[in-house]
Amino acid sequence: MSTLSLFLPCASGVEPYLLDEVTRVAGPAAVGPQAVRGGIALQGSGDTIMRLNLHSRLAQRVLLQVFHGPYRAEDDLYAAAHGVAWEDWFNTRQSFKIELTAHQSPLKSLNFAALKIKDAVADRFRERGGARPDVDTQRADVRIFAHLAEELATLYIDTSGEPLFKRGWREDKGEAPLKETLAAAMLAASGWDAATPLYDPCCGSGTIAIEAAQIACNIAPGSLRRFGFERLAPHRPADWGAIVREAEAARRAPAAPIFGSDVAHRMVDFAQRNAERAGVAQAVQFRGGDALQRMPPSDTPGMMLLNPPYGERIEAGGIAGPGRGGREQAQMDQGGDFFTQLAAHWKRHYAGWNAWVLSPDLKLPTRMRLKESRRVPMWNGPIECRLFRFDMVAGSARARDAAGA
Repeated sequence: MSTLSLFLPCASGVEPYLLDEVTRVAGPAAVGPQAVRGGIALQGSGDTIMRLNLHSRLAQRVLLQVFHGPYRAEDDLYAAAHGVAWEDWFNTRQSFKIELTAHQSPLKSLNFAALKIKDAVADRFRERGGARPDVDTQRADVRIFAHLAEELATLYIDTSGEPLFKRGWREDKGEAPLKETLAAAMLAASGWDAATPLYDPCCGSGTIAIEAAQIACNIAPGSLRRFGFERLAPHRPADWGAIVREAEAARRAPAAPIFGSDVAHRMVDFAQRNAERAGVAQAVQFRGGDALQRMPPSDTPGMMLLNPPYGERIEAGGIAGPGRGGREQAQMDQGGDFFTQLAAHWKRHYAGWNAWVLSPDLKLPTRMRLKESRRVPMWNGPIECRLFRFDMVAGSARARDAAGA
């Protein structure tokens, strides 16, 4: 297969971490990878597509570009799509769907634009073989993505199928689950080296701890799922099997312990079941307990990484309550501030640790009465957040007072 143009979309702000991942995963086979707005563009091969789908923790999809050029009207989109050799990628016995996004497009109706692209694909098949593939908007065999900018249109074949954050192990989840791709981005931004103890005191269904455990065990994130490229005509099952076996052979034992706890024992049960499906039940330890009371799970200081409940995501809080399925209930309603108390608990008991906290509250350091050493912009779906780093300095006055007491 000739060199292919690929694009890996990701959440805003994740581009530099995804660039590092693409370079590491694809190696020399990735030609000219570069970070652009919203993702990574590169040249690669069929082997590159398979490896990126299997190993990427940060990308939303792996898209294969089949057209990129100017347009002004719907007829231009029809001509562009009609000129693509779709028959090289799938056949008339397979279904397809069109998904379209736009940014500053001059077209009045995006639905009509998508319809013109669909007609062009169907007409090309009919003209060449007398039959056309069906459209299936729910379970299509092949997904075609179109993106319209102000003057340029791009057409892609989706080689991933389901979004890559769907790893295949999270069947049990709570009210506001954290996407696996965001958990992986938090780990990448924190610089966690898989050799330092890691603890999530608000673990929910265990996403951060399980992602960390899979990294520590070198388990490919896509090892439990299927991909869109397996339904494309150029797919080589023998080559894919060799890549999967290579990934399985590279698994290892973790170098450091990983912990998670949650105030809701129901969520701890969810996390344990998810860890079993993810193949890391022996690499991560989950316990029940309030984040305001849990003591350090390791004698060796390590790193805390957490996405505590907040605002639009779920009620903020830190103690068990009857609301929201037994998860945290807003402690401010009871005359206290969860984050202020959490910071005091960390100062007293977690000297030598550093804590990374994801929050949409830009004033969180002030509320916690801590000075952040770093703040990294991140998006949790539509919610703009910051990932704050706080260092619990060993040997501080508070730590000495607590030790004396």
